[in-house]
Amino acid sequence: MRIFLTGGSGKAGRHVVPYLLEQGHTVTNADRAPLGLAGVTDLDVELTDLGQVLSALRMPASFDELDEPREQAYDAIVHLAAVPAILLRPDNETYANNVVSTWNVLEAAAVLGIRKVVFASSETTYGICFARGERRPDYLPVDEEHPTVPEDAYATSKVVNETTARSVQRRTGADVYGLRINNVIEPHEYAEKFPGFVDDPAQRRRNIFAYIDVRDLAQAIDRCLATDDLGFEVFNIANAGHSVRASTSELIQQFYDGVEVRREMGEDETFFCIDKARRMLGYEPVHSWREELGQTAGG
Repeated sequence: MRIFLTGGSGKAGRHVVPYLLEQGHTVTNADRAPLGLAGVTDLDVELTDLGQVLSALRMPASFDELDEPREQAYDAIVHLAAVPAILLRPDNETYANNVVSTWNVLEAAAVLGIRKVVFASSETTYGICFARGERRPDYLPVDEEHPTVPEDAYATSKVVNETTARSVQRRTGADVYGLRINNVIEPHEYAEKFPGFVDDPAQRRRNIFAYIDVRDLAQAIDRCLATDDLGFEVFNIANAGHSVRASTSELIQQFYDGVEVRREMGEDETFFCIDKARRMLGYEPVHSWREELGQTAGG
């Protein structure tokens, strides 16, 4: 597929782009900073400017395409670009950037007839990650039906983006898939961070003790590109197990006493339920911190 990918130079994007290339896709990276990867055109695009987004989507993806007699359309947009968290910019800037850029990407797709958009939503939509004080899930495991009631500018922008995506999909009939992505972990971060998580699992409370290996995120995006005719859908994207050594029953006893557990769970099964992505996309994470660090459940 010919893919227009925003934010390809960011933490997730710089792993997603080469993965998609390996699957045979052609990728244009729309980012304010270049990725500098062979075979990928870097476009400096201000995504909060609808004119720039439309113009970029009509441009050739490479000089080689100048030999083609007609313009080539993009098959899909993967929208990862965003201010990625709170406390990086003033809240109003975070909200405005994330909402307007996503509106522009979706509107441009509608205008140009691009029939698939995959966009980054967030674990934060459930209102736990960036809340003041402690917030606990309404129930476990947290699936896509769980209420989304955030208090912060970042998570609220993501909830708004999901509403925008649903609206555009209803208007166009295209496939628009939102990924509620958990805490993204790069391979080098296992050795840096996870020994501390093992010693102090409370560090992971705001992430519902979950995480997503960036390589498995890339797989999830590719599965979205390969899966058609779902209309509008949102999917939790995480790895299969907890980000700590403590078991499900131990974590419930220590952190979630009194929270409804709606079904039997495995002793290392993520609280950030990925059943829907498995069922509808064929997503199956393959990486884990235990594998990376040579850890077992008991030691």
